[in-house]
Amino acid sequence: MNRRDMLKAAGSAAAITILGGVPLDMSGKRNEANVRSKDRKKILVIGGHPDDPETAAGGTMCLLTDAGHEVVSVYLTRGEAGIKGKSHAEAATIREAEAKAACKVTGARPLFLSQIDGSTEINKERYQEVREMLEREKPDVVITHWPIDGHRDHAVCGILVLDAWKRLGRCFDLYYFEVMTGTQTQMFHPTDFVDITTTRERKHQACYCHASQKLQSVMDDWHIPMEQFRGIECRCKAAEAFVRHVEPASLV
Repeated sequence: MNRRDMLKAAGSAAAITILGGVPLDMSGKRNEANVRSKDRKKILVIGGHPDDPETAAGGTMCLLTDAGHEVVSVYLTRGEAGIKGKSHAEAATIREAEAKAACKVTGARPLFLSQIDGSTEINKERYQEVREMLEREKPDVVITHWPIDGHRDHAVCGILVLDAWKRLGRCFDLYYFEVMTGTQTQMFHPTDFVDITTTRERKHQACYCHASQKLQSVMDDWHIPMEQFRGIECRCKAAEAFVRHVEPASLV
């Protein structure tokens, strides 16, 4: 399917394929009774730093929690190197608190892994950490960084999750999000769109919980225009875009 046909098929952008066809309440109002218990899904959104899940998929996270699904916001690091003039320990304390505040807005549960911002690693122990976390959490869906990314921590995060997905027998649906496409995320061609028109303001509120990052200019220059652009692609005011990982049968 070419890109024009794909966008036409996306229609109004209620890209609920992220949940295997389970419908979402697009009203933007929280209602945990929206989903029957047997249909309730568990979604992990895994980012390299505090603020990555929110800026990349915050609107989708709000829609999912509004519909009664369980969402876990997983942070590979605590953003230890992210505040100029602060020690790693001081920055980690501040940014962990900001992430928890953001999760109160999105309705997600925060979960922190043990890597260090700016010094993330790919080795046997790190592969094992991510794999064991996924084994404990038992998600239905995981959304993480597209591995082709100019930011080391983003690329590491995507690679670790991809490896775990394969080693665990592809037992959950795997999707990738974008972060500042063109500057950080590269070669990203969406397969799925989610209309976040009704949750866009809450997404921004969650993003601004990361006060130490002074995100106003980044939001104005990158994330908000990208929401608008993805919305144009799928005929709504604002959207988030994702790539679903599907491997040819010969590789499975």
